[in-house]
Amino acid sequence: MWPLDPSQKEVLRFAVRCRVLTLMLQALFNAIIPDHHAEAFSPPRLAPSGSVDQLVEGLLSGLSHWDAEHFLFIAEHGYLYEHNFAFFPGFPLVLWVGTELLRPLWGLLSLRSCLLISVALLNSLFSVLAAVALHDLGCLVLHCPHQAFYGALLFCLSPANVFLAAGYSEALFALLTFSAMGQLERGRSWTSGLLFALATGVRSNGLVNVGFLMHSQCQGFFSSLTVLNPLRQLLKLMGSVFLSVLALGLPFALFQYYAYMQFCLPGSAHPIPKPLLQLAVDKGYRIAEGNEPPWCSWQLPLVYSYIQDIYWNVGFLRYYELKQVPNFLLAAPVAILIVWATWTYVSTHPWLCLTLGMRRSKNSENLEKPHPGFLSPRVFVYLVHAAALLLFGSLCMHVQVLTRFLGSSTPIVYWFPAHLLQDQEPLLRSLETVPWKPLAEDSPPGQKVPRNSIMGLLYNWKTCSLVTQCILGYFLTYWLLGLLLHCNFLPWT
Repeated sequence: MWPLDPSQKEVLRFAVRCRVLTLMLQALFNAIIPDHHAEAFSPPRLAPSGSVDQLVEGLLSGLSHWDAEHFLFIAEHGYLYEHNFAFFPGFPLVLWVGTELLRPLWGLLSLRSCLLISVALLNSLFSVLAAVALHDLGCLVLHCPHQAFYGALLFCLSPANVFLAAGYSEALFALLTFSAMGQLERGRSWTSGLLFALATGVRSNGLVNVGFLMHSQCQGFFSSLTVLNPLRQLLKLMGSVFLSVLALGLPFALFQYYAYMQFCLPGSAHPIPKPLLQLAVDKGYRIAEGNEPPWCSWQLPLVYSYIQDIYWNVGFLRYYELKQVPNFLLAAPVAILIVWATWTYVSTHPWLCLTLGMRRSKNSENLEKPHPGFLSPRVFVYLVHAAALLLFGSLCMHVQVLTRFLGSSTPIVYWFPAHLLQDQEPLLRSLETVPWKPLAEDSPPGQKVPRNSIMGLLYNWKTCSLVTQCILGYFLTYWLLGLLLHCNFLPWT
C-alpha cells in the first residue's frame, strides 16, 4: 500500500478532512443539544475530575455514549461484569495502549480523559487508514481505478460514520479486515490470516472471514489439479483449511476461556472497587464472586452466546415484532443496497455464481471477456460475504445495527454505489478530466492528483441523476444524523 499514489493521497486528504469535521460536529451537537436520559450503561467515575478533565469531557463526551461506554469501562477496569464479555478485547486493549502513550499527561488528566483522547485520535487514525486500505483493495479486485477511488471516497462519507469515530470497534475492525483482504489478493496468505485473526479479536463477525481464506485455498486446489498430484493437493487443502479455522477461531476461543476462568473457577475473581460493586447490586449485574452462572455447566461453556441470548435477547427472528418496524426502516437502505448488488451480480454472472466463483464460463474461461469494476469475477467472494452478513443480521440480530455491521465489514457497501455512480451518472464523465496515474509500477512520474469527483457531484447536486441523489443523500443523511442523535444519547443504529 505504501508509497501512496496520487489517488490514494487524495483519499487520505479527504478522509482526514472528514474525520476533523466529524470531531468538530460531535462536539458542537453535544454542546448545544441536551443529552437524552437513556437507560444505558453508565458506571460511576472513581476519580475526581479537574477543570481540564471537564474540558475534555465537554469536547469529546459525545464519543462515549451507548456501547462506547462498555469499551471505555473495559479499558479502564477490565471485565468485571458478566455482560462486559459481549465486547471483544481487541479494541479495549488498543485504547489501553493509547492511554499508556499519553502517560506524560496523567498528572494533568484523569484516566477517563486519556481514554477519550485515545478514542478520538486512534479511531480517526484507524478510519483514515481504512479508507486508504479500501482504495488499495479496490484497485486489486476491481481493476477499475475510478470505481476504487469512488468507493474509498464514499467510505469517508460512510452511513456508519459516527461509529467509526466514537468509542466503538468498527474503525479498527474495518482497517484490519480491508488490509487482510488486500494481503490475500496479493497472495500473502500468512499475513492475511494474521490480520484476519486480529480482526476476530476485535469483533465476533471476524469469524466469518475464514470464508475468504477457504475460497482462496479452494481456488488454488482446483487450479493445480491438472498439473499436480490430486491426493497430495487435497491433503494440503485440508491442512490449510484446518489452520485457517484454527487461526481465526483461536482469539474467540481464548476469550471464552478467559471468561470461564473468571466466572467458573474459584479464586479467579479480581477485586472490585466498592462503587462498582454497589452498581452491580443496584443494577443486578452479575460479578465473578456471586453464584456460578448457568453457562458454566454447559457442555460447551460459551459466555458470548449466553450473553447475547439473556442480556440482548438476540436470537432467530426474535426481533420481528411490530414495535421494531422503525428499526427495520432504519436498516432498510443498506439492506436494499446489498440485495440490489446481489441481484445485479448474479444476473450478470449466473454460471460463475453456480460454480461458486471457480469458473467464469460454461465453455471456457477465455471465451468470456472479464468485466472490470464491480462486475469483475473477483468480486464474487466479497458479494457472498456481504449477503451472508446481511442474512444473518436480518434474521438473528438487532436489525438497526445492520448499517454499522455491514459498513465496517464489507467493501460491497461502497463498491456497488461506486459502480452505480460510474454507470448511471453522466456528470462524472465531465468531472473526470484530470489524468490518472497508471497502476503499473513503472508508470511515469509527474502525474496530477485526481479530482475528488464525489465533492464535484455534491457541488452540482441539482443536475445529478436520481440514482446519484439517492445514494449521496443516503450517505450524507446518515453521516450527519448519526452524529446528531448518537452523541446526545438519542437512539440510532
